[in-house]
Amino acid sequence: MSAGGDSGELFEDLPVPQERVSEAAVVKGAARVLMPNRKQMEFRASDLESLLPEGHRARLVWGYVERQDLSAMYAPIKAREGAVGRATIAPEILFALWLYATLDGVGSGREVARLTQAHDAYRWICGGVQVNYHTVCDFRVVHGEALDELLGANVAGLMAAGVVKLKAVAQGGMRVRASAGAGSFRREEKLKGYLEQAKREVARLKAQVQADAPGRSRREAGAQARAAREREARIEAALARLPELAEIKRRQGKQADQARASMSDADATVMKMGDGGFRPAYNVRYATDTETQVIVGADVVGTGSDLDQLAPMLEQVKERCASTPEQWLVDGGYPAHEQLDAVAAHTVVYAPVPKGKDERVDVHAPKAGDSDAVAAWRVRMGGEEAKQIYKDRAATAECVNAQARGRGLTQLPVRGLEKVKCVVLLFALAHNLMRAAQLAPELVGIGTGAPAIPGITG
Repeated sequence: MSAGGDSGELFEDLPVPQERVSEAAVVKGAARVLMPNRKQMEFRASDLESLLPEGHRARLVWGYVERQDLSAMYAPIKAREGAVGRATIAPEILFALWLYATLDGVGSGREVARLTQAHDAYRWICGGVQVNYHTVCDFRVVHGEALDELLGANVAGLMAAGVVKLKAVAQGGMRVRASAGAGSFRREEKLKGYLEQAKREVARLKAQVQADAPGRSRREAGAQARAAREREARIEAALARLPELAEIKRRQGKQADQARASMSDADATVMKMGDGGFRPAYNVRYATDTETQVIVGADVVGTGSDLDQLAPMLEQVKERCASTPEQWLVDGGYPAHEQLDAVAAHTVVYAPVPKGKDERVDVHAPKAGDSDAVAAWRVRMGGEEAKQIYKDRAATAECVNAQARGRGLTQLPVRGLEKVKCVVLLFALAHNLMRAAQLAPELVGIGTGAPAIPGITG
């Protein structure tokens, strides 16, 4: 029933609702949209296994690690079944983290620890195990012998599979910036003065710890005393290395008393770098199979000269591979005459003969006083066959060095020769892992949940 009027509307005397007003009379406001809020917390149910695609590089690394004999890394672990103590992080996790980080160009232990919380590949490797940067950093530098054994096992496996034939090996080095600062080098007189100061500081802090001085926690006092003892040890190491550096100065025709050693890294030496500048550095050397570019030898020294480094590397390769290569390719910095004599019975050396002062003299002709090995080397390098063989040196050694630099081997993150060797071995293992994935994937292993290797990602 209508409530009055002819419109047929109920309550026709009431105001017309706003929705009924014509659109032309409405003033439009700002559009209402949903904007992203990336600071809000989200909780998603997912398993770590689903984070990485098949064939991811982290799976390749884990597949390799889980096939290795890591008993040498397990030996120092004190937490044992049936005894008290907190379980430690499995060496497989820490080893895989460093291999993957090396391939990823990450050299900082703090950054690796951060990535285990922020990056899916590192999280997958950890598998829910929490790591801290102290544990990560310590692991890298305490297993030098184990890493060397793993490199030997890696090369032996590739040789047994017929991949590495060890016909020719190219040896090459690169000078890598040390962690020591250029301003840390001091002569003997200064070092002795700093040592006396360090000893007095150690004695003072030791007395304060024993007296339990007020105003400082025992933990803080102990940390300061430990830092003072470490400084004292570094200065003593610098003084101990001065005679070696003085002898190098004498051989260079310089004054021996001008020798300087670093108070922060006694094993580092100021060397001439590739850009012509002089900086504290280490001399890193790799020996590489020319056919496969697999690293078969790795070493590092604290001197810039290569003259006495040919025979030691050959001996290392001989011990690791149980054989010696037919040909050994090195650059002009290696073929000292005594080194050629030392290796003549084991391999044939290919290295350029230095140019003489008199251009009219044929440098490839044997000279009076040359040993049989040196005379044969001179004659050999004058032939076209030797020149063609020698071309493989740069194509192999320089390529491997460039790949190492591309992965971050431009400045060393650790100090001390033994720790630096650990880093150098990690780079060699990471390099050989990728070569094995291409040459003999069955030796690398596939790892949990990754059914294929050919399409390596990540």
